[in-house]
Amino acid sequence: MSTVIVNGITIGYDDTADGRGPHEGPAKRADHAEPAPLLLVHGHPFDRTMWHPQTAAFGAGRRVIVPDLRGYGASSVRPGSTGLDVFARDLAALLDTLGVPRAVLCGLSMGGQIVLEFHRLFPGRVAGLVLADTFAQGETDAGRRERYARAEALERDGMAHYAHGVLDSMVAPATVREQPDIAAHVLRMMLAAPPEGAAAALRGRAERPDYTPSLARIAVPTLVVVGRDDVFTPVSDARFLHEHVPGSRLAIVEAAGHLPNLERPEAFNAALSELLTAVAER
Repeated sequence: MSTVIVNGITIGYDDTADGRGPHEGPAKRADHAEPAPLLLVHGHPFDRTMWHPQTAAFGAGRRVIVPDLRGYGASSVRPGSTGLDVFARDLAALLDTLGVPRAVLCGLSMGGQIVLEFHRLFPGRVAGLVLADTFAQGETDAGRRERYARAEALERDGMAHYAHGVLDSMVAPATVREQPDIAAHVLRMMLAAPPEGAAAALRGRAERPDYTPSLARIAVPTLVVVGRDDVFTPVSDARFLHEHVPGSRLAIVEAAGHLPNLERPEAFNAALSELLTAVAER
């Protein structure tokens, strides 16, 4: 892991280009052009380790950059409220520091909304998009109240009650039965999340905009992917994105819940590989 100071905070990240990430890279393509770097953006309340299967699969062939968002993992915690625009500007500043003008952005859940915000702010810096287990709509009044209440509960009580309560919804029943090591990893990430950072993100998401009007303006190769058994962002949410993003591809990962990249990495990586090929062929 490496660290860098951007926008007044410390960001922890892995970067296969510096030899300090979990895998070496990147390699050049046969035509001697380096493929577009891949930026992986985790969801709530996780950290960059949720992307280990993708770094392992793609890090030898391209530059893969995997940050901890502010408030999570090895990055600085700022209490209060963290809007999606703040996360997006942190990512842009990280890419600036690393000398990356343009990248493929892959985000899951909250991370998917962050990459939508990144595209809204910096469309010329996006070579391709992966919208995993996420949705575009703004918050409802009831949802806004619920997120604020949950933020207060996390700050008051810590992460344990929340983490144990949602684990069986974060991953599919088949994952709990057949892959207890994956379920344990998901639980560890949630328990390790700083409550103030997680609460700040919840408050920021409560005030997020509706990205639906901007979906038609996405003009880069886009993959929409979702776990068949996701109860937080069901297949219907993914179909909505697919129908509104021109030329997008929809991949439904069987026997996976909210974290198909961890639960069924082979299927997730196959879909991601097709997207990266489409980016390279443009």
